[in-house]
Amino acid sequence: TLICGGLGGVMAAACRGARAAGGLTIGLLPGSDTSAANPDVVVPIATGLGEARNLLIVSSADVVIAIGGEYGTLSEIALARKIGRAVIGLRTWNLGRDIAGEPHLLAVHSPEAAVAAALTHCKRR
Repeated sequence: TLICGGLGGVMAAACRGARAAGGLTIGLLPGSDTSAANPDVVVPIATGLGEARNLLIVSSADVVIAIGGEYGTLSEIALARKIGRAVIGLRTWNLGRDIAGEPHLLAVHSPEAAVAAALTHCKRR
């Protein structure tokens, strides 16, 4: 199951890949119109929360895959780490290490590696 913001760009590509692999896609949309969801969102949820939906997305996920470097992505990484979620990063923010010396996110170099790392993390839980 993939949960994301449900719109275009990276979110649409992630939904397309998840559906092609037989997965369920859930889009937590920023506005109040479910028709704004990309065509590969199976379950569109209109939140009316704007960017505040990022907390719902990361708290609903077992592991977060962060792609790209927009500020919405940065907020999702920060929120995910704050609530103890693992973050897999693909061409995203470099946030160094925490006070214990652990990386804030596991950097990978391909979408396939991101999904594999996320699935491995989920199996360990």
